[in-house]
Amino acid sequence: MLATPIYIICSPSPQVGKTLIARLVSEFLLLKNGTALSFDVNLKEPSLLDYLPNITETADVIDTYGKMQLIDPLIVHDRVAKVIDLGFHAFDEFFTMCEEIGFMEETMRCYVVPIILFVAGADRSSWRSYEMLRRRIPPGALVVVHNEFVLRGGLPEAMDGERVLHIPALPVFLKAYIDRLSFSFTGYLHDEKDWSSELHQWIRRSYTMLRDLELSAIMRRLS
Repeated sequence: MLATPIYIICSPSPQVGKTLIARLVSEFLLLKNGTALSFDVNLKEPSLLDYLPNITETADVIDTYGKMQLIDPLIVHDRVAKVIDLGFHAFDEFFTMCEEIGFMEETMRCYVVPIILFVAGADRSSWRSYEMLRRRIPPGALVVVHNEFVLRGGLPEAMDGERVLHIPALPVFLKAYIDRLSFSFTGYLHDEKDWSSELHQWIRRSYTMLRDLELSAIMRRLS
């Protein structure tokens, strides 16, 4: 691995499918690399820790100690991809901290590639927070996630650019199925022999998008 990717899945809005995206990314990394390390910065359950306890640690940004415990492993080029499931309650504090300590600049020196997956919401705070990140995050590192199960009417115009990850909406019964704590995306791919099933194709398409996204981010960083 030429650089270590860090996926920061975030949104200032609740109930937008952020933890679902964090689960997808974490399981994709486990399948691709055989290892991953995830951080759960959430208040409510179920959270990423409930779904993937073997690779997930809890973290917080309440005080200086908690911030350093979270940040220190992220700026190490150890070839273990990281995932942060950043709760909406910690959104402002986390990115304020990143700006204060020069986190993005530090990653450039350490061969670490941050990929900010901003899960869009329909409320005004989502648009304002996106504009804030556009001013703070280097071009190419900020990617909008359009979860079509939540935003069925499409993205706000300001967010609908080149760097968009579209997650198609699943039928309600399949959404309830994948929300079970015992469900594994990779496990389903291994166990389900019908490749034409809607869920099988949805997972494979999601994994392919993540593979292409990571390759693009790393090549941009190294160019």
